[in-house]
Amino acid sequence: MRSVERTLAVLRAFSAERAELTLTEVAEASGLDRAGARRILLALVDLGYVRHEQRRFALTPQVLEFGHAYLSGRSLPQIAEPHLRRLTAEVREMTALAVLEDTEIRYVAQVPSPKLLGVAIPVGTRLPAHATSMGKVLLAAVAPERLEAGLRSADLPALTRHTVTTREELLAELAEIRKQGYVIADDELEEGLRGVAVPVHDADGGVCAAANVSLDVHSSTEEGVRREIVPLLARTAARIEADLQLKPRRR
Repeated sequence: MRSVERTLAVLRAFSAERAELTLTEVAEASGLDRAGARRILLALVDLGYVRHEQRRFALTPQVLEFGHAYLSGRSLPQIAEPHLRRLTAEVREMTALAVLEDTEIRYVAQVPSPKLLGVAIPVGTRLPAHATSMGKVLLAAVAPERLEAGLRSADLPALTRHTVTTREELLAELAEIRKQGYVIADDELEEGLRGVAVPVHDADGGVCAAANVSLDVHSSTEEGVRREIVPLLARTAARIEADLQLKPRRR
């Protein structure tokens, strides 16, 4: 057990900021003496997990085997949830992930707001895509000819007085969303509710889901949301996408 702990300590010495280390640096970061750190490093070099060049050590891509084994058996919601939890901790608002089902979205992951009166929408909930931020992001990713055909017979009910209810208005808004890569939707699903959403891409580059932050429309200005929330949400989507890249593709 002790040897396993020491080996993990050596591997953890490396990070994005410390990608290449000398023997002394590895020993200091892992809490081992130089001789012990050297033995473990050379063993990892022999196994292909570490490379050694000009007195510096670095991890090799082979270490991704461990993450791949873990991620390959996980579903999209399971992959997304820890990233959503991190985002909720940062913004203190509800975060969620949804997929498109015809002209509706289905919530597949959700982390509630820590606020006492925060928004809460259960996993499994279905909502009209045209009235939600995530729905609009997902509709914007649909091929234009398929989208127009689908909306031709779709019902676009007004959930509030701000809900877009005409096909022409919705198509124009979706075209703008494609350009900017995100959407801020105010008062469309429910009065006083602001939804912010970005797309999440799968390993093939297609949009497979949307990630969202839900907050009170009066809690901040739209410009403040654009400046503060959108970048955090985009980084969260990028982290989910990075994990999705490690899942094996279906053949």
